Amino acid sequence: MPFAQIYMIEGRSEEQKRAVIEKVSQALVDAVGAPKEAIRVWIQEVPKTNWGIAGQTAKDLGR
Repeated sequence: MPFAQIYMIEGRSEEQKRAVIEKVSQALVDAVGAPKEAIRVWIQEVPKTNWGIAGQTAKDLGR
């Protein structure tokens, strides 16, 4: 059973997360031939204050 774990900065809409789940699932079907029913996708949203980019938080960078 393929399992994809995705970390993203908080703030995406449900529609965007739904699209990520759909496209990642299809990519795994295409890449490894797994049945779609066996694929699991987990999106972990990270607060902007907990995401660092070049020594600063994403929040401080206005992301």
